[in-house]
Amino acid sequence: MKKILLVCSGGMSSAIVVKSIEGEAAKSNLDLIVKAIGSGEYEDEVGNGWDIVLVAPQIRHRMKVFEGRAKELNIPISVMAPMEYSPMGGKKLIEKIRNMF
Repeated sequence: MKKILLVCSGGMSSAIVVKSIEGEAAKSNLDLIVKAIGSGEYEDEVGNGWDIVLVAPQIRHRMKVFEGRAKELNIPISVMAPMEYSPMGGKKLIEKIRNMF
């Protein structure tokens, strides 16, 4: 089982993306836990055993901050493309996630 942490501005808009990833993961028999959080929760949450961090496109300007902490913890991190960050983006995100393992 892999744990995927999604970081967005407030943690709410990414809930739709979480559902999309979970749906595609189920179709692919991929065992994932996916959680969305707001950027203000990142420092506290990232150290809780996450395998991958995905950052929403609207906060990509903060990527260096997120990257620094992820690198300290040896966690792969990537910004989601706008096309991935949508209800229809689950399939593309599953591909991205698989490539990050």
